[in-house]
Amino acid sequence: MKKIGLRQFLIFWISQSVSQLGSAMTSFAMTIWIYKETNSAFAVSMITFCTYLPMVIASFFSGAYIDKHDKKRIMLWSDTIAAVCTCVLWGLVFSDALQVWHVYVINIVSGFMNAFQMPTTTVVVGLIVPEDQYDKASGMNSFSNSLIAIVMPMMATFFVSFWGIASVIIFDLLTFLFAAIFLLFFIKIPKSEPDKSCGDGFLDNILAGLDFLKEQRGILNLIISMAVLNFFSNITYENILSPMILARTNGDEMILGVVSGVLGLGGLVGGIIVSLKSFRGRKIKMIYLCAGISFLLGDFLMGIGHGIWSWSIAALAASVPIPFIMAQQNVILYQRVPQAIQGRIFAVRNALQYCTIPVGLIIGGIFADYIFEPLMQSGKCGILNGILGNGSGSGMALMFIATSILGLLSSILGYTNKEIRSLE
Repeated sequence: MKKIGLRQFLIFWISQSVSQLGSAMTSFAMTIWIYKETNSAFAVSMITFCTYLPMVIASFFSGAYIDKHDKKRIMLWSDTIAAVCTCVLWGLVFSDALQVWHVYVINIVSGFMNAFQMPTTTVVVGLIVPEDQYDKASGMNSFSNSLIAIVMPMMATFFVSFWGIASVIIFDLLTFLFAAIFLLFFIKIPKSEPDKSCGDGFLDNILAGLDFLKEQRGILNLIISMAVLNFFSNITYENILSPMILARTNGDEMILGVVSGVLGLGGLVGGIIVSLKSFRGRKIKMIYLCAGISFLLGDFLMGIGHGIWSWSIAALAASVPIPFIMAQQNVILYQRVPQAIQGRIFAVRNALQYCTIPVGLIIGGIFADYIFEPLMQSGKCGILNGILGNGSGSGMALMFIATSILGLLSSILGYTNKEIRSLE
């Protein structure tokens, strides 16, 4: 099958990035609104939980549908349903009838749509981009995700401050229309060869995808290894980073904003390097070397840090390696998985690799509030109290040190796995 090339991907990438910006702004605005309504961190974490749980469950069923049907249509109708949810959200805000449970329900539907949207987008990239450009395409995706992480909070705050939450939702709808128009009229997606083994029964197709992974033990073990790393990452960095910095700085939002911005900047830098430079070396070695560096330096320095400079250095160490990990994993999957079944495999990958995220979020919050914070504030931890102190946030700092060790050990175990190493 003839690939269209990186130029066509550039159009696809820009349109999808604009749409992602609008969705991220709405999610951020809803996070602020729910926290103001409930003053509960748990209520905020439930937003992410309600998004990921249905996505993980539905991902087991979405892959076969993606393999059998037109990719452009799948992206259009999944985006359209998400846009309808956004319209409902706007109506609730406009009529002053919005409640917290409304946001949870809308996020459940959006998460279900993500189970189709995310693997389809991944398959489309493989259809458009030539094999020797896979790493560049992944680097560009990391670049846009990091740029959105930097720009989105400022834009969302600006919109909400001057025109209210409804303006953010309207902007989200406009970005959907922008992406839909480009997808309909300006983006050509090559047809993939249909997989004759793809039947009508959902269960049979799920088992077929799992059977492929059982035969390709290296890919399955790689996915499981990434799920473990996601678990440790979401206990701390994706979960308690903000509370820890606020607790250790007496609520200094400026320091939190700087550290959060540096996190996005690190991903931006990593994405630029990956997109501009071709890496011909050993992909598995790069994945686990970068993961080990991210945990060892990022988490450890974040835990023992006591100020904006040490936390910013930790943020760079944690975030710069991430685009390298994502790029090399995607290249391996594109090269090893036949295009006819990529929908199933990428969907199952999402289900397995991301199922640990909601678990990590919940466990991280519980451990911080009920175990590590009371333990450290008791002043009975000897040398640990001498290093980290016994004030508010010291328990969460200890959690960062724990995940740095556990994440590093998991990276070493992943690299020493014979099946994973065989993917080289």
